[in-house]
Amino acid sequence: MGADIVVHPHGLQDGPRRVPRRKLEQAAVITGPTPLHAADIVVPDLRGGYSHVIAALTAEGESQVSGVDILSRGYEKFLVKLAALGADFDVVR
Repeated sequence: MGADIVVHPHGLQDGPRRVPRRKLEQAAVITGPTPLHAADIVVPDLRGGYSHVIAALTAEGESQVSGVDILSRGYEKFLVKLAALGADFDVVR
């Protein structure tokens, strides 16, 4: 979708930490603002999926998001709430 994201698979090394570093800790640095463009995307899981939908709604053009049923099961009245916020979407079943 055009975002400027750098993934650090072993976390960020600098700076004081409030909690000890954990094994397999990861970090991502997102630089912006970057205009997003439409894409066909698949919801990977509940939390990550919601961010995919938000990205699709803010992107220029029309995105197709598959797997939103995960979100409908995980968030109460998910589609109703998106519509109330003014989201322009169609659900194809």
